[in-house]
Amino acid sequence: MHQVNLKEAETRLAELIEEAAGGEEVIITRNDGTSFKIVPLNVELRPKFGSARGLVKMSDDFDEPLADFEEYAQ
Repeated sequence: MHQVNLKEAETRLAELIEEAAGGEEVIITRNDGTSFKIVPLNVELRPKFGSARGLVKMSDDFDEPLADFEEYAQ
């Protein structure tokens, strides 16, 4: 994380944007203590393969016929 005050950010904006584009977290802080984060907007977030492992649970009888549909199964 890279944190700078507003005055410094005014003189280094292009450099700070490049850092944010490269994945660095850039925080700009005003004199009143309010902070802002520079983030790229066009980043396409794609789920990482296997990232949901262990989050989805299926019952043991998931693929068993449903009793309510017995008349349709004939």
